[in-house]
Amino acid sequence: MSSNHSRVSFALQPAQLHWRDDNAPEAIDYGDVYFSREDGRRETEHVFIAGNHLITRWHDWPHARPFVIGETGFGSGLNVLCAAHAFLAHAPATARLHVVSTEQHPFTAEDLARALGHHEDFAGLVAALIDQWPPAMRGLHRLALHERITLDLHFGDAAESLEQLEGRVDAWFLDGFAPSKNPAMWSQPLFAALAGASREGTTFSTFTCAGVVKRGLRQAGFEIKKVPGFGRKREMLSGHMSDLPPEHERHSRRRRQTPWVIDAAPRQTSQNDHIAVIGAGIAGTSVAHALARRGRRVTLIDPTPPGSGASGNRQGALYIRPAVEVNEQSRFYLAALQYAQRFLSQVDPAQALWHPTGVLQLATSDREASRQQRCLNHWQLPESVVRGVDRKEAERLAGQTLAEDVRHGLYYAGAGWVRPDRLCAHLAEKDGITWHQAELEALTSTDTGHDLTLSDGTRLHADHVVLACADGASRLSPSGFLPLQAVRGQVSHYQLDEKTQALSPRCVVCAGGYAPPAWEGVQSLGASFSPNDRDLSLRDEDDAFNLGELTRTLPNLANALQTSRPLPSRSGLRCASPDKSPYAGGLPRSQEWETAYARMGFDATCVPETLGRYHSGLWVTLAHGSRGLVSAPLIAELLASRICEEPLPLPDTLVDHLNPGRRLIRAIIRREAR
Repeated sequence: MSSNHSRVSFALQPAQLHWRDDNAPEAIDYGDVYFSREDGRRETEHVFIAGNHLITRWHDWPHARPFVIGETGFGSGLNVLCAAHAFLAHAPATARLHVVSTEQHPFTAEDLARALGHHEDFAGLVAALIDQWPPAMRGLHRLALHERITLDLHFGDAAESLEQLEGRVDAWFLDGFAPSKNPAMWSQPLFAALAGASREGTTFSTFTCAGVVKRGLRQAGFEIKKVPGFGRKREMLSGHMSDLPPEHERHSRRRRQTPWVIDAAPRQTSQNDHIAVIGAGIAGTSVAHALARRGRRVTLIDPTPPGSGASGNRQGALYIRPAVEVNEQSRFYLAALQYAQRFLSQVDPAQALWHPTGVLQLATSDREASRQQRCLNHWQLPESVVRGVDRKEAERLAGQTLAEDVRHGLYYAGAGWVRPDRLCAHLAEKDGITWHQAELEALTSTDTGHDLTLSDGTRLHADHVVLACADGASRLSPSGFLPLQAVRGQVSHYQLDEKTQALSPRCVVCAGGYAPPAWEGVQSLGASFSPNDRDLSLRDEDDAFNLGELTRTLPNLANALQTSRPLPSRSGLRCASPDKSPYAGGLPRSQEWETAYARMGFDATCVPETLGRYHSGLWVTLAHGSRGLVSAPLIAELLASRICEEPLPLPDTLVDHLNPGRRLIRAIIRREAR
């Protein structure tokens, strides 16, 4: 499922600002202010919070799902922070807020701090925003402003971003620059996208009464009215989405290039839901943590303690390898890397479990150096995400002399290495998670959920079940079609003396293998790669392979390790999919899909009216391969958002790319026998 945007700049132009004497920013390119000259905060409270009747609506919020605000134009973040502050003051303690906001020209973190620094009463929210502020990179960035408040920043064109939104909004803040200053913002595609992401009764408010706005909102299905404005603006607009026409749901799916439709949660979500997560590696502990953070009751089930399997290594790299051409798989991994860095900073601010030393991916041939340079040219990413380095700069970053064949490198400054075993254990300790040491022997679906039988004789009932047990899911899945491949890997360890310790790299160094900075006097090297091999006995030839890969990048360290004391190696089984992307989402009913989509075997473009269904309340996070430390946390957010009826943390094309049914559709199109 590749994309056609093969040369799109993912680096966005940050906001170009002029600062008034009162530290209030103005947009130079648009000749407009970000908030009222009279009192920006009071303007926000009048136009958006009062204009959408939020205090009243929050006071007795009856739903387990979050209240969702959508905003066009994040700007300085003042609207979002005022709403978050008011929500915490007025909503019930169990209620959650989810904000979706778009921005074409993001502020820098420094400009945000200058614009928001004087709001002392929500200084904690400001600090959380700035600490997690993403690079000016096109895409969706999920931030946690508070235990109960999620912010999804969609950087890029507002209409395009909202067209790809998977979720529904309860109230809109329409706050782009004035239509006379930025007419491209107030377009018919934007109004259609607003309608497509609205519920029946969704409200909106905006400072402007311009005719193009009134006409556009009416045409999209909103009822509008003029109400008193703020300050010198005599009037503003507010209103709501009228009764949704029957074709609204089909219209909201208009852009999907794949035949499936995302399943909503199979039953209305409840704070009392019990979710069983099968598997306590990085995939399982990440999703258990994400659900418990939302107040859900989670049972984590595994025959061994958290972080004992393939996620039990001493050190693991936050490592990705984008394709030269822009495609969905690489877009997902770039988004996942950015999220993983924010997530780790939050769960481990003291950096006891992870170390953002940077990751240096080396090119040891002219061909690979050319590939890296073409990758940079195609993606045009911010240098704070990844930048190209020559040999001299690579040696400075690694702190070591590199092999003679090294030509070029890619440096991910915000990445680093993780203690996977300890991270899994830490995530599993979250309040709301009960760890049950046993093996799942039987899984039976009922009208009210799922019955689980465990190896110790325990019987449990769960509203939802998440399979995160690597290739063990093949035995448990009722789907009957979930291609998984076991890949054996072995990591080598060496005890370092003081002389050899000095040769360990300062950052993670990758090529064919990887070498993180030594930890507690031990140098780790990884990892061998043996598909369809389940024999976990340790092998000398695998240690030799790891040492040989190190020779191609850090020969001095490799030579020193030849005479260092080897420590016990560690082997494990990774789980991969045929196309090397994870499976994340609801589990398809394979027989119904084969019937519903049978015509695609003759016409791959055919999308039938009757769509294949999913197993109710049965989810998977599988096939993370060797990059689970990067992919698992964002996929955990994806599944938790699905189960808890929240907007999703990925655009629709990437959600589709991860759909577990994709291989089934491929087999149907090719008419491959099962």
